[in-house]
Amino acid sequence: MTLLDRIAEEMQLMLRRPSRQQYAALCYRLRKPDNDLEVLLLTSRDTGRWVIPKGWPMSGKDCYEVAEREAFEEAGVKGKVRKKPLGHFTYLKSLDGGLKIPCRVQVHAMEVRNEVKDFKEKGMRKSEWVTCEEAATRVNEPELKALIRGFKEQMLQGKFSASA
Repeated sequence: MTLLDRIAEEMQLMLRRPSRQQYAALCYRLRKPDNDLEVLLLTSRDTGRWVIPKGWPMSGKDCYEVAEREAFEEAGVKGKVRKKPLGHFTYLKSLDGGLKIPCRVQVHAMEVRNEVKDFKEKGMRKSEWVTCEEAATRVNEPELKALIRGFKEQMLQGKFSASA
């Protein structure tokens, strides 16, 4: 591939509409004994920034199933995932070679019921359970910050149903 071909290919990716689509899980739990709401954050493998588990569409899987699978592969958590999305956020995905493309991430809430010791990306990331306030300060994406804060409000007001 010539340099001109590569530039043309990268320009095509940059200008592509709509953005690339990913699916994510906002993993949460109610910590005992006070039922304090916590969400799970992970570090990304490449930059070490705080993120939630997310991935690309998978053939034969619904979007919420992709979110559930990514949560298991990246964080070793299992639970009940909500089929209806909480919302979405956008970010710039860095590709090999430094190109950044816009990605839209649809987020599904997942109530974590079990954590396993052995999973696909164990040791590749750091993970922490934190309050929604702490999570919103750690993540970089403004729309994800707002989504986390909105999720907390829905939980506090009793407007959130995990089965929806």
